[in-house]
Amino acid sequence: MEQLPNMRLTTQRQIILEELGKVTSHPTANEVYDMVRKRLPRIGLGTVYRNLELMAESGIILKLEVGGTQKRFDATVENHYHIRCSSCGKVDDIEIPVQDQINAMAAEATDYEILGHHIEFSGVCKDCSEKKAKPALH
Repeated sequence: MEQLPNMRLTTQRQIILEELGKVTSHPTANEVYDMVRKRLPRIGLGTVYRNLELMAESGIILKLEVGGTQKRFDATVENHYHIRCSSCGKVDDIEIPVQDQINAMAAEATDYEILGHHIEFSGVCKDCSEKKAKPALH
C-alpha cells in the first residue's frame, strides 16, 4: 500500500482519489460517493466523507468551502482560482496566473503571517445564460 504524507493510501482512498482526479467539476461529497459507489458498491457515504476530510487535511486534495454552500473537493492542489455560477452553483477552475503579490500586499496591511490566499470569482455559467436567454415553451 502506497504512503501519502502522514496517511496510508488504503484501497478506498486510492479509489476516491482516482475518481476525484477524473473530473474537473469539483464534486460535493455526495457526488464523489455516487462515483466511488460504482466501483465499491458497499462503501458508505460516511466513509467517503471522512476520507475526503482526512485527505483534505493532509493536503492531498483541496476542500473548497464558501459560506452557505456545500463543500466541494478538488484533486488539483496547486494554487489556482475558481469561478462559481451564482445561478446553479457549478464550480470550475479559471485559468489565469496566480497573483502572488497579493500575499505581500496583505502582509504589509496586517500583522498576520500570510500563508496564502484563495480567490473565487462569481458569474453565470454558459448553460444558465443560455437557459435564461431562451423563452420557456408552454
